[in-house]
Amino acid sequence: MFSRTLREAPSGADSKGYEYLLRAGYIEQMGAGIFSLLPLGFKATQKIQNIIREEMNAIGGEEMQMPVVNPADIWKETGRFYSIDKEMARFTDRNNRDMVLAMTHEEAVTDIARTELDSYKRLPRLVYQMQTKFRDDPRPRAGLIRVREFTMLDSYSFDRDYEGLDRIYRDHYRAYFRIFSRCGLPSIAVGADSGMMGGKISHEYMYLSPIGEDTIIYCDKCGYTANRQIARFQKEYFKEEMKPVEKVATPECKTIEELAEFLGIDPRKTAKCVFMVGTFVNDRNGEEEEKLIVALVRGDLEVEESKLSNAARANSIRPAHEEEIAACSMVPGYASPIGATGDFICIVDDSVAESNNLVAGANEAGYHYLNTNFGRDYQGTVKDIASAREGMACPECGAPLKSSKGVEIGNIFQLGTRYSESMNCTYQDENGRQIPVVMGSYGIGVGRLLACLAEEYNDESGLKLPMPVAPYQVHLVSLVKDPAVADRIYEELTRKGIDVLYDDRNETAGVKFADADLIGIPIRLTLGSRSLKEGKVEVRLRSTGETSSYLIDDIAEEVKAEIDREIQAIEDKVVEKEL
Repeated sequence: MFSRTLREAPSGADSKGYEYLLRAGYIEQMGAGIFSLLPLGFKATQKIQNIIREEMNAIGGEEMQMPVVNPADIWKETGRFYSIDKEMARFTDRNNRDMVLAMTHEEAVTDIARTELDSYKRLPRLVYQMQTKFRDDPRPRAGLIRVREFTMLDSYSFDRDYEGLDRIYRDHYRAYFRIFSRCGLPSIAVGADSGMMGGKISHEYMYLSPIGEDTIIYCDKCGYTANRQIARFQKEYFKEEMKPVEKVATPECKTIEELAEFLGIDPRKTAKCVFMVGTFVNDRNGEEEEKLIVALVRGDLEVEESKLSNAARANSIRPAHEEEIAACSMVPGYASPIGATGDFICIVDDSVAESNNLVAGANEAGYHYLNTNFGRDYQGTVKDIASAREGMACPECGAPLKSSKGVEIGNIFQLGTRYSESMNCTYQDENGRQIPVVMGSYGIGVGRLLACLAEEYNDESGLKLPMPVAPYQVHLVSLVKDPAVADRIYEELTRKGIDVLYDDRNETAGVKFADADLIGIPIRLTLGSRSLKEGKVEVRLRSTGETSSYLIDDIAEEVKAEIDREIQAIEDKVVEKEL
């Protein structure tokens, strides 16, 4: 083998799955967020890709491949050349033309589609690829969980109308569950923020794990699930007759907790100001500008930054500095939009807009206003910008919500005409009219899927990957001096189409067994002196530790039957879910 196993965990291995992928010789790090797939890792990802291909072909997909390097012109057409931050790598070629390393391929596939799909007779269509992506992530972590370069399935659908998009979106919804469950990885689908992709409807597929960075909000009672970035909850409003504004002294009350205790009120009777600065980009010339965003939420709630960014239509947001707040005549700790001046965006959560007589800052150190009311005392855009958390009421049934950490392993987006309109990708209908093509975009991170499988399937000795995705199906360990019998077993299994990793090294039994457990091939066959005398081979299943023996003369049939049993056990658990 090209790679070798390691006895100790390398420094920086911040999860068990990552540690074992490194120690077992599946991957090797070249730089921050940049990894090589060594032969074991490459074979495992090939198995994953084959499962993906089968399911994508089953829903009518055609495989293709698009360039990693794209002319920037097509990204300028959609405006994303300017709106995407430093995550996208940009460079100029020798002719001084702007180029990008594609982090996704909506622009590239739309550029192709506008020449290929010119008539309603050419629709619908579905294409997909397994292609390298590069995103200059500022915080790569956990091995293949969060990287800068990665291989991804991305598929793109083209339809005449939204009815067609709904159909193919549902097809992907089902197919993705089949892909993940055929790999043996448990997953859930949650409503998600479309982010830089655009479009109105999006779902993420999550592997629930403590190593995840996403927080999933869900309801055990009715099944409501959503990423916290967009999760909703039932809000209580406090409606009453408006009272006159009254200014009161509130010395040293800079926080909601201090204010509520000083006034002897519930934090729900206050309006909290959160200050962010948003970056906004002119799609035509790419010039950036920053603007203060004032977010108002009820005092007992927190602002969800993703909701706020979407509400303000900002490309990115950051916490505001005190001088930026002061420039709009507001005083940190005692702030509100009342009497504020200058150029800022005011976003008001409905918990504030639909409640009356809340306490808010007076924009003077040591003072607050009683009985402030949205619409009468200040204006703004009303949006849901509050962050959902465990224990809040489910928006669908009212039961207490729960939360869990998760890793995003796939996503699906209804793009609509976001790209086809900006890039003039149209088809001619039966009446000769030019109509924008309706699009969808769908993705799965292949390396991340392997990383999650490593997190799900391991024990104190190493990996124990499921049969459909393990790099090899059988690990043949020879402990006898004469290689003839082991060679014959290897050749016989290989002729039967079985993937065999043959350990004929001159090492001790302990070393070979430790490596076999670390690498985690589902079936281990051990040929020792005692078993050879009996005409048998010892068999050990990595998943359960169960041991038995096969007659050497029956080895190929017995092993094939065991492989079929393990694959069938996975197939029997394949999830069929409808949107």
